[in-house]
Amino acid sequence: MLTAARIRSRLAPVVLAFVLLSGCGTTIARSAGSTGQAADSPLVGQLAASVTDAGAFVHLQALQQIADQHGGNRAAPSPGYDASVDYVAGVLRKAGYDVSTPTYQASDEDSDGDSHADSPTDRAPRLRNVIAQTRGGDPDHVVVIGAHLDSVTKGPGIVDDGSGVATLLEIANHLGASPGTRNTVRFAFFGSEEEGSLGSAAYVKSLSAADRKKIMLYLNVDMVASPNAGYFVQGGQGDDRSATGPEGSSTIAAVLAEQLRRTGVTAETIEFVGDDEAPFVKAGIPSGGAENGDHKKKTEEQAKAWGGQAGEVYDRCYHSACDRLDNVNRVVLSHYLRAIAGTLAHYATSDDKLAR
Repeated sequence: MLTAARIRSRLAPVVLAFVLLSGCGTTIARSAGSTGQAADSPLVGQLAASVTDAGAFVHLQALQQIADQHGGNRAAPSPGYDASVDYVAGVLRKAGYDVSTPTYQASDEDSDGDSHADSPTDRAPRLRNVIAQTRGGDPDHVVVIGAHLDSVTKGPGIVDDGSGVATLLEIANHLGASPGTRNTVRFAFFGSEEEGSLGSAAYVKSLSAADRKKIMLYLNVDMVASPNAGYFVQGGQGDDRSATGPEGSSTIAAVLAEQLRRTGVTAETIEFVGDDEAPFVKAGIPSGGAENGDHKKKTEEQAKAWGGQAGEVYDRCYHSACDRLDNVNRVVLSHYLRAIAGTLAHYATSDDKLAR
């Protein structure tokens, strides 16, 4: 566990520059250093160095076992999803976190959380999200990081999005429940993302206006271990707010891109596409995202930059039965895991005030 005594000093900021990737229309982070928004705490490097793909893989193995024992998937609603909720909540409680599993209603809610049931007897089953929060830190400045806990019905969802879930659990274990950070950190595991981000929409809707304003930012982690992966970050790219996120989102993307650079890879910034960040974006909360691609094909230029096979899809097992443990690219997982840990530590210890 990393404590307040280990994060006292500050480092000098340097500016992160950007250039356009030729012919791609998206932004590539090219230079080194912090974003210049705030000095990095030593916790940034310490947390990034402490997390490992081996630690995350333990959680992926558990999720695979859950799927194998429950019909081959962890879709919501299903016994496999319920078992996934129990597993995640148990890991977090063992690590010392105060954990809640707030319910939401599935299937008869749209992406805004509005019910379409005709009568109480028509109502769909109530499912659970998992929420865990650190003790201490400024409760009026909350850094939220999330991943979706459900899979599609066709497979166990080990990359999509077991890799995001495992990333959050590994970081939570090493951060600790009482890390002594400036800001509060909240880990969120949402259900029914594959059905239209119902879990995250219901969660955001459940917050009061005052509680929404306390959220500094939301960082979404969706697929970070695909076999032919790209290295993508989201925030500040696109033509409208649903694609770019609210003001401040580009800064989050810049921090994540810089943390990926520190692991040795150069990130490409892409638009949001309406995953679990969408309800946070709609609520005006600055948001960022980490994802490595799904059914689209890797370009020649991307293959030169990142390795892998040009002309092949990022994840051949996307939304398929073969999205199992042997679909996981542990090198990609390691890069993202360390970068996401560093990004979370940056904002947990920072006095950055992202525009709202």
